[in-house]
Amino acid sequence: MAGHCVLSLTIKDETVLYAAYMPFIQYGGLFVPTNRSLELGKEVFVLLKLLGEPEKIPVAGRVVWITPARAQGKRRRGVGIQFIEPEGTLRAKIKNILAGQLESGKATHTL
Repeated sequence: MAGHCVLSLTIKDETVLYAAYMPFIQYGGLFVPTNRSLELGKEVFVLLKLLGEPEKIPVAGRVVWITPARAQGKRRRGVGIQFIEPEGTLRAKIKNILAGQLESGKATHTL
């Protein structure tokens, strides 16, 4: 996996998932807090621990959003990762978990 970056993300509850999920990105995506400096377009691999599931979910993606250190609004530093998987298995799972919350308008890590 030369040239790829591996990130880890643990999401323990629906509130954290809501804040991290990026439904406005084609195929969906997740915000991953990190101090690593990554470039837009960089391919990454995220090991996702989702809501107490026993196994980590491997997620291939690419950086489409960067929140730098000391960003306005005291937003967390990190990157937005677009899912590469067009069939949307993970996206469908997240939408099912967040059913009814996606239109709430609550603040997230990205918007």
